[in-house]
Amino acid sequence: MREWLRDEGYAVATVSNGAAALEMVGTHRPSLILLDLRMPVMDGWAFAREFRRVAGPAATIVVMSAVADIAAAARELGAVDRLAKPFALDDLSRCVFRSLNGGPSPAAADGHGAPARPSGLQPACD
Repeated sequence: MREWLRDEGYAVATVSNGAAALEMVGTHRPSLILLDLRMPVMDGWAFAREFRRVAGPAATIVVMSAVADIAAAARELGAVDRLAKPFALDDLSRCVFRSLNGGPSPAAADGHGAPARPSGLQPACD
């Protein structure tokens, strides 16, 4: 995912657990957090609660998970969207763009299903 999103033109930082993510967001101010709910050390639910407590709604959160009711989990965490695992990398691109820019891309509108780029995209998170 990291390499795919970098190839799409996004600046990407990754960590291996929720506690490390809290440390990172203290120094880097991300625009978007792709949040896995099942992480070691501190799971996604605990991360989101603590992040909101210390940072407020500073970054958009997209929940990525294979939990049965991902929609409910996303609502509970105040996420703007969700991406059910497993997912295609093109869906990830569309979801990231939509979450950051709030709209569809020209690529999606042309009906060809072309891979999304940061310059344009269509909703596909759900």
